[in-house]
Amino acid sequence: MKIVFLDAMTIGGDIDLSGFDRLGEVVKYDYSAPHEVPLRMKDAEVVITNKCLINESTVRHAKNLKLVCVTATGTDNLDKEYLESKGIGWRNVAGYSTHSVAQITFSLLFYLLTKTRYYDDYVKNEAYMASPIFTHIDQRFNELEGKVWGIVGLGAIGKKVAAIASAFGCRIVYFSTSGLNNNSDYEQVGFDELLAISDIVSIHAPLTEATFNLFDKEAFGKMKPSTILINVGRGPIINEGDLADALNHGRLAAAGLDVLGQEPMSPDNPLRLIKDSKKLLITPHIAWASVEARTRLMELVLSNITDYFA
Repeated sequence: MKIVFLDAMTIGGDIDLSGFDRLGEVVKYDYSAPHEVPLRMKDAEVVITNKCLINESTVRHAKNLKLVCVTATGTDNLDKEYLESKGIGWRNVAGYSTHSVAQITFSLLFYLLTKTRYYDDYVKNEAYMASPIFTHIDQRFNELEGKVWGIVGLGAIGKKVAAIASAFGCRIVYFSTSGLNNNSDYEQVGFDELLAISDIVSIHAPLTEATFNLFDKEAFGKMKPSTILINVGRGPIINEGDLADALNHGRLAAAGLDVLGQEPMSPDNPLRLIKDSKKLLITPHIAWASVEARTRLMELVLSNITDYFA
């Protein structure tokens, strides 16, 4: 069979993909612009992509196409109804990045909570060498013990974060964005209550009509000014203009984001103007991408292909 990777760069060059070579001819494109996708998948039997749009306009000339594999959990880039009407299968991958995303959740939090950038700069700027005392505590920080951690979206990642936060002595509350998730291990509350009582809020929900712009001016107005917000879910769950306003006017202590409404970051993003790293930390959508997670991901994609054709 012919297997085409449309955006192999998103997997990284350090992951072993030799297993795919055993299945047939493999063609790898680092990146495919929208206008390049139809031609590149024209003769493919299997297409592997993370973000390329797979719909009627890109698929209609791919007469041999039998399977589309998404190297992610989300499938917003697939027109699944059209694929199914043409008898073309599709597969995504779930559960591969739980440990990685949970780890980055705490990396973002601790950077902001303990003012890590400030203290690292204090030493590297050589101010510590001039100090008359052994310590320097000009930037206050707090313990997690006894804090209320609000989780928005208690799926596999949300539950992993809840377990770790519990080990630090946090009280866990959660809000189910679908209304279908009931977990007796933790306290379920309404969205407004979660906002009002939480010291840390972390977002682990998918992007749906119910979660789009869930965190807006009204939501930020219900949060404590001391709250730290972490988003490792989807960027559009937060209204970025309202977040920038809340951070600039002290209505929120800090935010750590691994996802944005537009990726790569738009020059028009109002968060671009906030340079204070004690208030805002943004990473370029890396939470899913530990070496182990990417290795698991591609092993699962390979299994999806072999299982489908078996």
